[in-house]
Amino acid sequence: MRCALLRRLKRQLGRRGAILTCYGAVWTLYGTAQITTPQPDQRGLGLLLNTAPLEFWACGWLLAGIIALVCAWAPPGRDAAAFLALPLIVVPWMASYLVTWILGDFPRGWVAAAVWAAITVPVLVVAGWAEPPRRKRAEPPYEH
Repeated sequence: MRCALLRRLKRQLGRRGAILTCYGAVWTLYGTAQITTPQPDQRGLGLLLNTAPLEFWACGWLLAGIIALVCAWAPPGRDAAAFLALPLIVVPWMASYLVTWILGDFPRGWVAAAVWAAITVPVLVVAGWAEPPRRKRAEPPYEH
C-alpha cells in the first residue's frame, strides 16, 4: 500500500514539481539560515543591505521557497509563479555580489555571482519544459 501511495504522489508531483520541491526546500533553508545564522562576511551583500536589512532579503528567500513548494503540487501550467519567484530573489543577490566585486569591495564576488547563476539556470531551463503526458492506465482484463 505504501508503494502505491508513493507512486501516486510521484505521478501527481511530476518532474517539474520535483524540481520545484527541491529548489523550494533549498531557498527556504537558505532564507532561514540568513535569519538564524547570517553569513559572517557580508561585504558582497553591501548593495542589498544599503536598500533593506538582511531580514527583508531573508524573508524574500523564504517566500520564494514557499511559493515553489506550494506550486510544486499545482496542476501542470499553474506553477508559473514558482518559476518566476525562484530566480527573482537570486537576481538582486547575484547583482550585489557582482557590483561589489567590480567596485573592489569584495574580491570573491564574481565567484558567488557565478555560483548563484549556475544554481539558478536549471530553474529557467525547466520552466520552459512541458510536463510529459501521463500514461493512461490500461483497463484491467475483465472475465465474462
